[in-house]
Amino acid sequence: MAKPKRIYLAGPEVFFPATEHQSIVAQKKRLLREYGFEGVDPLDTELAFSENQAKPERGQRIYLANRELMDSCDAIIANLTPFRGISADPGTVFEVGYMIGQGKPAFGFTLDGRHYRERAGSTGLDDLGNTIEDFEMSDNLMIEGGISDSGGQLLVAEQPGEHRFFSAELFRRCVKAMVHSA
Repeated sequence: MAKPKRIYLAGPEVFFPATEHQSIVAQKKRLLREYGFEGVDPLDTELAFSENQAKPERGQRIYLANRELMDSCDAIIANLTPFRGISADPGTVFEVGYMIGQGKPAFGFTLDGRHYRERAGSTGLDDLGNTIEDFEMSDNLMIEGGISDSGGQLLVAEQPGEHRFFSAELFRRCVKAMVHSA
């Protein structure tokens, strides 16, 4: 039997309380298994830190561990629902770019159906007089353009999910899009 393709699961869920994070990741991994894939969560590492280890050192170790996980994966599915602002979590966006830079397909989903400009206030300029892009895309053009260029797709929720940041139905649609792109 062929080894299932490994899919990196990026998103802001890593910041959720442990039980909430684990519940969402379990659902994602179960749905991926249904299609013959293995889901890999950023917290699927066994890092231990000493109490006297400096926080920047801890952060660097987490970065390296997550990069190793991404290197071991064949594609990424990213939760790009706006988090702590009008755009996707910046760490998740980095992970999408990292995977695309390796020539790996990127898929994403968002539970916010508004275009980026609408989330930014539906105006041409921000409070500082800087232009707000208007390409009728779900997020910054570099994110959505990169996903599309990688052979992937960004899916937008048609209805609210069971969680503010997760919909099993939307995630399943993302997995199906990945299957059909191969």
